Amino acid sequence: MTTHTFALNTELRPLLEATAAQKGTPLWVELIPVGEQITGRDGRSWVNDHPQGVVDAFQANQADLPIDIEHATELKAPKGDPAPAVGWIKGLEVRDGGAIWGWVEWNPQGRSLMEEKSYRYLSPVFTFDTHTKRILQLYSAGLTNQPNLHLTALNQRIQPAGEPAMTLPLALCTALGLSAQATEAQAVSAIHQMKTDKDKALNRASHPSLEKFVPRADHDAALNRAQAAEIRLREIEHRALHQHIEDELEKAQKMGAITPATVDYHRACCQQDGGLTRFRAFLQCAPRMGEDTDWERKAVNKHSQGLSEEDKAACLLLGLDDKDEFNQIKEAA
Repeated sequence: MTTHTFALNTELRPLLEATAAQKGTPLWVELIPVGEQITGRDGRSWVNDHPQGVVDAFQANQADLPIDIEHATELKAPKGDPAPAVGWIKGLEVRDGGAIWGWVEWNPQGRSLMEEKSYRYLSPVFTFDTHTKRILQLYSAGLTNQPNLHLTALNQRIQPAGEPAMTLPLALCTALGLSAQATEAQAVSAIHQMKTDKDKALNRASHPSLEKFVPRADHDAALNRAQAAEIRLREIEHRALHQHIEDELEKAQKMGAITPATVDYHRACCQQDGGLTRFRAFLQCAPRMGEDTDWERKAVNKHSQGLSEEDKAACLLLGLDDKDEFNQIKEAA
């Protein structure tokens, strides 16, 4: 759980007098300086990496913030002592890429103290996250004469009374995604945000997520393993095919379908794509050389059978009664 703690920073840069054209108390004051890491002269430090969050918290609170003398609101009021305000912070905005400025409505006492230079410095009271040191919300500010943080001189940031505000070029506003009425501070803030986004993108490119990207060394190693496995698989398939071909050739020779003289020819044919399948089909209908015939059996059967009508007629003409004698005469002829 995040713990929020008050930071009573009683030593900040001076609230310098307004320009001569303004003739009096400044309307805009710098409350938090620019920079993500803010270190005071007393050694304490805070983080200002989300200044817009401070502005959003002020707007959500919908209440002006008091400016008192020496943090009377935080130190004297809890004891029941008077803690009058000398001015009220009525608005906040982010400038210069991260600095937080406040628009102040001073009362007569506050204007008198500033014009007489009784107090020339301003110190904000804010909460921060004790773990990350991130500044979270402004609570008040106090006039003081003990500077601590390095804030920009106010007379360089005040808009003199009656002087028109600077108008940014429309093309610049469009490029930055801002409205045509955007202020210089808003443009600087947008540029700072673009720089931050660029740095984050470069960091992501330098350190990509392993869920989406694979290091080149791991990719190359996996590719080499896959190629080696593919080569071994082809070797195994080649040896298996060679063995099948030799088995079929040996079988074909035993069957008498091919002769030893044609083995090399059939081996080359089998090694072609689909050649073994065609060779097996050839064996189904190939003639068998040296295969036993039934000619002798047919001849024996023929001798064992009786004489035909023609043979009988011939025997009558020759005056033969013995069938064997007739057959001998036929074979001799």
